[in-house]
Amino acid sequence: MLISYFCSVSKRLIISKYSGPCVSYMLRKRALYNDMSRYVCCAGYMPCSGRCGESRCPEFCLATEVFLCFGNSVASTRFLLQDEFNIQTTQCDNCIIGFMFCLQQVACIFSIVAMIVGSEEISEASQILSCLADMVYCTVCACMQTQHKIEMDKRDGKFGQQPMAVPPPQQMSRLDQQYPPTVGYPPPAYGQSYYPPPSQAPGYYPHQASSGYPPAGYPPPGYPQR
Repeated sequence: MLISYFCSVSKRLIISKYSGPCVSYMLRKRALYNDMSRYVCCAGYMPCSGRCGESRCPEFCLATEVFLCFGNSVASTRFLLQDEFNIQTTQCDNCIIGFMFCLQQVACIFSIVAMIVGSEEISEASQILSCLADMVYCTVCACMQTQHKIEMDKRDGKFGQQPMAVPPPQQMSRLDQQYPPTVGYPPPAYGQSYYPPPSQAPGYYPHQASSGYPPAGYPPPGYPQR
């Protein structure tokens, strides 16, 4: 089970890494429940959203978005799913995304310094950092797209029934009910009442119906007589 799940996730990760724009197109369309009339550029999270004529040709606009603004398309799909499912970014995800941004900034700084100084060593270091930053960027985008796929599989019920369901809420009996409700409790056997008969308190005699006063046998034997 664990090996098959790992293989399926690894397959999605590899596909997302080497065909990111195509996967981003399919995931955004699926996030919109395949209703392209709801499509807005960058899911409405960018200043250009709603100003690119998306309503006339949403498929072409989405294809343009995922190829020309691939990073924004992945982030917009992520924001869209987080708003729909009320999901917050974990601390681990924040650390990974922050590391990716810092690595890109360091690579940019090394490139600027190499251009100003003209040193071959710094230029080689900037190229290595740029390649490393691009690899981390592609890997993070692939991981995000895999998360999107898993969340939408949960939404669409592709993982099957949940192993543990929430128990039904218990209800209190109302004044107009003769018996308490059976929600959350096993039904009683035939002829069995919900309430057990009251136990006899020590020192008291069971109540017996009598025709007159005082009842027969009163006072009880051994009671002191006056």
